[in-house]
Amino acid sequence: MIFKETKLRGAYIIEVQKLVDERGFFGRSWCKKEFEAHGLNSNVVQANVSYSKTKGTLRGMHYQVAPYSETKTIRCMAGAIYDVIVDLRPDSATFKQWIGVELTQENGHMLYVPEGFAHGFITLKDHTSVNYMVTAYYTPGAEAGIRYDDPAINIAWPITPTVVSEKDKAIPPFAMTNSRANV
Repeated sequence: MIFKETKLRGAYIIEVQKLVDERGFFGRSWCKKEFEAHGLNSNVVQANVSYSKTKGTLRGMHYQVAPYSETKTIRCMAGAIYDVIVDLRPDSATFKQWIGVELTQENGHMLYVPEGFAHGFITLKDHTSVNYMVTAYYTPGAEAGIRYDDPAINIAWPITPTVVSEKDKAIPPFAMTNSRANV
């Protein structure tokens, strides 16, 4: 596995190191020891999958508040997504900054999202499946979010969202939430 830290401290793009032969390839997509060697949380307690029927489906921007904060490792298993994370750590030099990474079935890359970040994505192809490994159990009362189109964050989505849940549309603007206090 190849770990590349992003401009947002603690967030990594992880590439599968592929051993290629006439059959195809083999590679490791998870190794507790390698995650720990990079100082990353490897305490995966739950794996989730999402499936989106249509290109332009937007999911996000979500996180869980402390003490239920979670680290996520995201991988696109079919199709393609533009995966976005926003640093919500008030003490961070990159507070309210975001990055976007294209994760596809073909590139096999993963995005490691540390605690204190909001996460979301938009599908770039029909019939897209995404796998999430998380370090905290889903806790309904601890879920929170920031708006995907909030001008305080100003995410540049590569395509216009065509499907957004009513729940995600109802998230208040960043300035009106207590996001900073609850990450």
